[in-house]
Amino acid sequence: MMNKPFILFLSITLLLICSSCNEEWTDEQFKNFVSFKAPLTSGGVSDIYIRYKGDEKTTFQQPLIVSGSKTNDQDRSVHVAVDSDTLEVLNYERFQSREDFYYRELDSQYYTIPSDVEIKAGENTSLMGIDFTLNDIDMVDKWVLPLTIVDDPSYDYVANPRKYYRKALLRINPFNDYSGTYSGTALKTVMEGSEGEAPIVKSEIKSYVVDENTVFFYAGNIDEDRQDRGNYKIYATFDDTGAVTFYADNPDINFQINKDASYKITELMDEIRPYLLHRYLTINNIDYQYSDYTMVPNVNINYKVSGSLILERRLNTQIPDEDQAIEW
Repeated sequence: MMNKPFILFLSITLLLICSSCNEEWTDEQFKNFVSFKAPLTSGGVSDIYIRYKGDEKTTFQQPLIVSGSKTNDQDRSVHVAVDSDTLEVLNYERFQSREDFYYRELDSQYYTIPSDVEIKAGENTSLMGIDFTLNDIDMVDKWVLPLTIVDDPSYDYVANPRKYYRKALLRINPFNDYSGTYSGTALKTVMEGSEGEAPIVKSEIKSYVVDENTVFFYAGNIDEDRQDRGNYKIYATFDDTGAVTFYADNPDINFQINKDASYKITELMDEIRPYLLHRYLTINNIDYQYSDYTMVPNVNINYKVSGSLILERRLNTQIPDEDQAIEW
């Protein structure tokens, strides 16, 4: 049987241990690192969507976060810079010698970033406003704005040591009312001389912004995998009357229109989520011809493309910001 002095000693020891444990929880459990909120896609970058407005400025709000189990207790001035080196490493690791697949660093003429971002005491987040002016940008290239949080012992913060948190590789996706990924199952591509064979059909066909009312597609079965894809841009301009004008700017593809195309827009509210609006844009009477003049040297392979395309956009009517409201 334990004597009283030992019991007293044991009780005091337990009390000190419990007291020490309680004091630990009053301290910061995790470091107050500063990070970007820019989750990566399977492409190794973070997709952002920007309404195209020509010469007019559009501001994208990039979130910054202070980590930790306690609320940030001091004003911090976070320094941000362009990080070309990380983009170069990403390109080589993902694409090796296929430089036509490389992400290109967005030219400085298209954006303005602040040199520092303020995070106030009592707040764990802040928004960094990036101003974009995307007039005349050519979306044949895959544009990325690579950013990093600059670290220095003299600063009043510590950047997250993990590179995927301290860096933001922003893939630029400008959009207008007609751009996006169309369903291509109703569009058929047939090679001249093979009309009796099964047509080429792609499940999805991506369109890219040119200006507020114009997008471009790649002709027929050509897509981003072709090194010479820039030679095969087919433009589509939409007007207020419901007409779509198709044209090309490369005479070597022998582009020819056979019918006048048109479009219509229909809208439908979701039956399960009543705040979700489905907007369908259908392009009808697509009918054109073109020549693939680079696949086989000195030989033109002629194709006819006909059918229709459908673009669906899902919009959350409860969200006022358009780029956030669209379910990309």
